[in-house]
Amino acid sequence: MPTYAVGDLQGCHEEFVALLDKLSFDPRRDCLWLAGDLVNRGPGSLACLREVRALGDAAQVVLGNHDLHLLAVARGGADVKRKDTLHDILAAPDREALLDWLQSCPLLLRDGDTLMTHAGIPPQWGMAEAEALATELTGCLRSESAGTFLQQMYGNKPRRYRPGLHGIERLRAIVNTLTRMRFIDAQGHLDFSAKEGLDSAPEGFAPWFQYSRNDDPWLLFGHWAALCGTTPGSKVRAEALDTGCVWGGCLTALNLDSGERISVPSLQRT
Repeated sequence: MPTYAVGDLQGCHEEFVALLDKLSFDPRRDCLWLAGDLVNRGPGSLACLREVRALGDAAQVVLGNHDLHLLAVARGGADVKRKDTLHDILAAPDREALLDWLQSCPLLLRDGDTLMTHAGIPPQWGMAEAEALATELTGCLRSESAGTFLQQMYGNKPRRYRPGLHGIERLRAIVNTLTRMRFIDAQGHLDFSAKEGLDSAPEGFAPWFQYSRNDDPWLLFGHWAALCGTTPGSKVRAEALDTGCVWGGCLTALNLDSGERISVPSLQRT
């Protein structure tokens, strides 16, 4: 009964099917953990949602920033961006069932000391705190106030989470950390300007995984395609899963039992 952790699909449905075939994946026996960003940028966002949802309990998903953007467009009044590939979902006859399912997905998966979020977990958050904060945000998305949150979700402030935050500032700090984090400073402030490789780090900032922790979780994350599945200089046990399929790289699954990585090449033209 292997469990596979899979990086960002971003609408790469053909590659996802090819990866499942390569894994000889059987939903009656095997399990998938998906690192979020199921949709957007690639041509098969609607098909990705349908494929993952059809796997039932065999597929566990954490929400990524593109998934939340879809929800914000559909239910929070946000604008569709020029590069978005969400129109098929928004026009689909099963749109509401897919959106309901997506909105019910958590922002963190945990099995013992193994944790998956879309963007990572900062060193200032212990495992229990990270799980509690993710659960708080999931509760908001499953509540009647979800629409209000999705309308107010966007923004770069506050730049770090603090326990004393309340209301939308608290929720925004949590969601930005879990779904948008790349570079941080020693106090946990997020940088939102640099999105490329490690050499793009602003002065005083470093990748979140290059800071030491007081505990030793195994952290699985996607979001950062420029890392090409590596975590150079990491001071924690961190596995980068986004290998840039939508940008012409590959789609990767990590066997959590053996540590083996299995990939299929991208079919996208960049």
